Amino acid sequence: MPRRSSGGRSARPAPRAAPVRNPPQPARQAPPPAPAQQSGGGSILGGIGSTIAQGMAFGTGSAMAHRAVDAVMGPRTIQHETVVSEAAAAAPAAPAMSTDSCNIHSKAFQDCINNYGSDISKCQFYLDMLNECRRGAGASA
Repeated sequence: MPRRSSGGRSARPAPRAAPVRNPPQPARQAPPPAPAQQSGGGSILGGIGSTIAQGMAFGTGSAMAHRAVDAVMGPRTIQHETVVSEAAAAAPAAPAMSTDSCNIHSKAFQDCINNYGSDISKCQFYLDMLNECRRGAGASA
């Protein structure tokens, strides 16, 4: 039987929206951050050991930086200057040999210290000679 149209009304209900096969997933939130570890739970020796290790690393780095600067700029030398007062300069100087029979050893040791400054091991020979001379001078006097 043929269909009839009945003005504005239809006998048939309105078509439904097709169901969505893959509905959109709700946005996932990031997991909460892990709790921060507190340093108060460690042992006292662990904290001291860590501080010592950090200090040693800093000292080593500092020493290496000093060596690098010395390699580029040359070694640091310190020269001491002695200022003589006028009263001491006016006094007559006594002969060097009568005041210190070991003067030559003392001068050699001082020259070595002035040349090598920080590396005193290079001057050990001169120090030994000076001490030997002083022992000998003390025994004969």
